[in-house]
Amino acid sequence: MVSSIRRLSPRRLLPAPFGNLQATTSTIPGPTRPGIPAAVLALSVTLAGCAGTGVETADVARPAAVGTHGASAAPGTTQAVPGRTSADSEASAASVPEQLPGLGPRTLADVPANARQVVLVTGRGKNSSESEVVLYRRTSAGWEPGATWPAHNALKGWTDDHRLNDLRSPIGVFTLTDAGGLLPDPGTELPYDQSQSFTIGGTGFEGEPLAGSFDYVVAINYNRKPGTSPLDWTRPLGADKGGGIWLHVDHGGPTHGCVSLAQQHMKELLRTLDPDRHPVIVMGDAASLKR
Repeated sequence: MVSSIRRLSPRRLLPAPFGNLQATTSTIPGPTRPGIPAAVLALSVTLAGCAGTGVETADVARPAAVGTHGASAAPGTTQAVPGRTSADSEASAASVPEQLPGLGPRTLADVPANARQVVLVTGRGKNSSESEVVLYRRTSAGWEPGATWPAHNALKGWTDDHRLNDLRSPIGVFTLTDAGGLLPDPGTELPYDQSQSFTIGGTGFEGEPLAGSFDYVVAINYNRKPGTSPLDWTRPLGADKGGGIWLHVDHGGPTHGCVSLAQQHMKELLRTLDPDRHPVIVMGDAASLKR
């Protein structure tokens, strides 16, 4: 598959001496990257901790947080940000919340003042792997919601102090700057890295196949270097703080730490996110977000 990389700085992949892997040699897309066995590429992504598997895995690179609170349904429609005419905008202005719903003062304080798009992920409970996602757009009237989408998060729920392989998703507010996937760019304004390195196999915690989970991903900037491919292994907070926390395609079960959405919703999210609007993700269980 041909690689298509836009506006990305050179990446640094973690060396992976995974033993006796029988594989042909494949070259990672990009002019400065050495050839790496294809099996190692697939395994290194599997070890990223993004899609939940029944096997103990390591996390991938993770981005730096904007704010971490002191520590660091029914399927929706196919429209992430509802379109409005001038006629109905005035009529519905009163229904647009001035502040993001469900967020308490500590959480709201972590949302950057320049953010005009917020992906709000609300978990059903501290120890639940089920959540819902709403994309909000800042307007002159307030925060306009899009559709509500069902999602999965980590197997054991949420934490304020994410650690490598703890099987919990980090609570906090994080910027969204970089995307990628196994499939071609669906039309996002974010820098997009198409690469065979997003290949994954095996099964998840509930026996569901993981193939296709990384067809589309958006890197969540928790313990990672923004402005690089989601595959970058740089971890500013250290390896013990985990990483590789992504938005990615749902495989029908809990993840290791990521948030997963149906493929059509991931495509729509990618097409809607706009770096000029400084998008962030606000994620956590409902009770924690109300703090």
